[in-house]
Amino acid sequence: MDLTAPVLHVAPALLGARLVAGPVTVRLTEVEAYSGQSDPGSHAFRGRTRRNEVMFGAAGHAYVYFTYGMHWCLNVVTGTEGEAAAVLLRAAEVVQGLDAARARRPQVRDRDLCRGPARLTKALGIDGSLNGAALLEPTSPLRLLPAPDPAPADAVRTGPRVGVGGDGAAYPWRFWLDGEPTVSDYRPAVARRRRKVAT
Repeated sequence: MDLTAPVLHVAPALLGARLVAGPVTVRLTEVEAYSGQSDPGSHAFRGRTRRNEVMFGAAGHAYVYFTYGMHWCLNVVTGTEGEAAAVLLRAAEVVQGLDAARARRPQVRDRDLCRGPARLTKALGIDGSLNGAALLEPTSPLRLLPAPDPAPADAVRTGPRVGVGGDGAAYPWRFWLDGEPTVSDYRPAVARRRRKVAT
C-alpha cells in the first residue's frame, strides 16, 4: 500500500482496506480526499497549525481531530512530507469484533455502526490519543491493512464531499463503494448564521 502517492490516487485505493483497532476490524467503504494548502476544504488550507501539524508529516500516520466539541474524526496522511494531504475515513463495515463495536454504539443497526466519520471512530474506540499513530507499523494500536481483494474500478463512485462549502464544495473528492449499505448519506454544507450582538 503506497500512501506516498498523490491523495487522489490513495483515496479510492483505500476502499476495501482493513482498519484494526484492538478487537474491532472494519472494511473501509467511503473516504474523502483533502489535498492540503491547495484545497479550500482542507484543514491545512491556511497553513500549519498545532491542530493540523500531523498532516504535514510523513505519509502513513493518523491525523485524528476533534470536531463540533463532541466527535473525533480519523484521517490517513498521504503524499510527500510537507504537503499536508490526507484522506478522511468516512464509513466502514465491521468485519471483526462486532460485539465490541455494538457495546460502544448500542441500540443501532449493524449497518449504522460506522456509517459516518464520528460513528466510525466511536465504534473503533479512537480518540485524540491516537493522533500521529503509525498506521503501517505491526505493533501500532491502530493499523491499516491492504484490501484482500481491491475494489474494481467500476464499483467505485465519486461525488462532492459531505458538508464542505465555499470554494471547496465543487471538488468531487468523495469516493465510495457502490451498493454498500454502510455508506453515509450525502449532505451539502449548511451556511451558519451569525448571531446578532445585542447593543
